[in-house]
Amino acid sequence: MSETGLASLVLRLDPSDPVAIAREDLHGGTELPLGDRRLVVCDEIPRGHKVALSDLAERETVSKYGQPIGITTRPIAAGEHVHDHNLASLSRSPPARPAAGTRPSPALEPDSGRRRERASPGAARTFEGFVRSDGRVGTRNYVAVISSVNCSATVVKRIAAAFSAPGALDDSPGVDGVIAITHRSGCGLAADGQGLELLRRTLSGYAAHPNVGGLALVGLGCEVNQISALVDQFELAPGSPVSAITIQELGGTVSAMREGVAQVRELLPVAGAARRSTVSASSLTLGLNCGGSDAWSGVSANPVLGAAVDMLVAAGGTAVLGETPEIHGAEHLLSARAASPSVARQLIERVAWWERYAAAEGGNLDNNPSPGNRAGGVTTIEEKSLGAVAKAGSAPLQAVYQYAERVRVPGLVFMDTPGYDPVSVTGIVAGGANVLCFTTGRGSVYGCKPTPTLKLASTSELYRRMADDMDFDCGAVLDGEASVTELGAALFEEILAVASGRPTKSEELDFGDEEFAPWQLGAVM
Repeated sequence: MSETGLASLVLRLDPSDPVAIAREDLHGGTELPLGDRRLVVCDEIPRGHKVALSDLAERETVSKYGQPIGITTRPIAAGEHVHDHNLASLSRSPPARPAAGTRPSPALEPDSGRRRERASPGAARTFEGFVRSDGRVGTRNYVAVISSVNCSATVVKRIAAAFSAPGALDDSPGVDGVIAITHRSGCGLAADGQGLELLRRTLSGYAAHPNVGGLALVGLGCEVNQISALVDQFELAPGSPVSAITIQELGGTVSAMREGVAQVRELLPVAGAARRSTVSASSLTLGLNCGGSDAWSGVSANPVLGAAVDMLVAAGGTAVLGETPEIHGAEHLLSARAASPSVARQLIERVAWWERYAAAEGGNLDNNPSPGNRAGGVTTIEEKSLGAVAKAGSAPLQAVYQYAERVRVPGLVFMDTPGYDPVSVTGIVAGGANVLCFTTGRGSVYGCKPTPTLKLASTSELYRRMADDMDFDCGAVLDGEASVTELGAALFEEILAVASGRPTKSEELDFGDEEFAPWQLGAVM
């Protein structure tokens, strides 16, 4: 077999890493030039998976990105495949964890070895948005029909469906659509419990969302989540059009649907009067999420998004990182950037809560990497987390929020959400995210209403293969055709264009009505 340069076959992310990522499927017997010696691949190693560059002893800590990702469960010879058959999460057999103040290892440009430069803020940036009476800015203008309880979900969906036919909104050109926000809860909960509090906070975030220009609420009538109590905690912008009905009071399903359709018709002209105007990029709140991650997500898509986040923060905007289980093992990198000791403590406290929560259910946070993540080369939760936090760029961490809590501090912030994508994004949108970026390596078809979602492909192959779903190709970083900073700047332009009204792929496919998934905590009785 002809010899090929090491960099063309594998990618070593940090000079201290004893492993590298296979750029293509490696077969046993392949020779990899490594300094003054040649490394022979021992077995079949799939693309995106790790190969040992040196001999590793049993219970030796292995690093990637220059940070610990796991501990060996047996001796590993140089050239062997390193994965879950011989590498375990630190959380299952932990050595000393890095200190909270440890400085992160800067990301590397994959081909050149150059360290990533921080994105330049450039000139003041703007987009075309809907300015609400409370000063917040929407990127879309929907009328939302929200159920207080699952018992009213079908009525809510049928009210919204009455406005989905072609031409139904021709008289309301300023309205992007009528959306149904339904869920599986609202009753069987303690009236003073955490579960109801969390549901109401989430529904309140959607009701008061800057992308919602009109609101209709539908309840059954006898549920724990009474509409009157729900509305009392809304923080609606002054003058926001809102209506409410209960099915029992109106005499049943048919009457409720008829009344709901009539009320939405009254809301449409008010919501439709809103017009886009030029506003500062500082009015953007960008939600960050990853799903269907693979080994390339932490090398291309997530760092590219991080570069765009740095540009947004420099412009005065806000970025919301979430998925607490997916910062486990990398929380020290974020806490080192905390704006104050209090913010650092809050972050570490949320990670500790998740460790206790998982243990109480008989689980471990290393259960988080899905079968698809592992098939894509991600072995441990630490490895996944180190790639995931790259979405947050390099700005200081300004605040830590509870799930679905309204985000009020600009800059980079963190929200405590589960790692499950629909639940995580639901909380981030409830917090006020008016645009979302969703990175994926295996391929996700996620979409969200009322917030437009750009999906970022980690490889060009994925971008081509799932062209109907992917909005942005980050694969040029892996091919050496563009730097992380260059693609981050291009992504920032895409974010501004989508915020100004350009539809995303998921919007073109009309995704987003079924993806509302509030986090359910507490006993269901």
